[in-house]
Amino acid sequence: MPLGAPVDASGLHGFVCKQAPSKTARRHALNDVVARTFSAAGIPVSKEPSGLSRTDGKRPDGMTLIPWREGKPAVWDVTVVCTSVVSYLNSSAREAGAAAEFAASRKTAKYISLAASHLFFSDCCRDSRATEQRGTAVTM
Repeated sequence: MPLGAPVDASGLHGFVCKQAPSKTARRHALNDVVARTFSAAGIPVSKEPSGLSRTDGKRPDGMTLIPWREGKPAVWDVTVVCTSVVSYLNSSAREAGAAAEFAASRKTAKYISLAASHLFFSDCCRDSRATEQRGTAVTM
């Protein structure tokens, strides 16, 4: 749904629009949960670490300051997806969590340039609060 388009009867614009305050707030809240989870386990983290960016200049949401596995620090990026968006609707109807899995795969591909030096984990959450499998394993 393009910015400025009328909201339909289902009222999904707040879940879809990248500029919607509610979407940004949910994403930041989830990122805080991930960072606090590491901190509660005694693992220091840096949120939005400087000097660590993708090829397009965007940074991950956070990074552990000590090695996580294989001598590499863990890096994460939170994504919130709405399963009712037209692009996810068919896959979401067929399988629970499909939209989050698809978003996680796309996000992982964006961070492939960090694979040699960091372990990347995508934390994707659907609007119904179910997480994709790979992100769940990291945060628990």
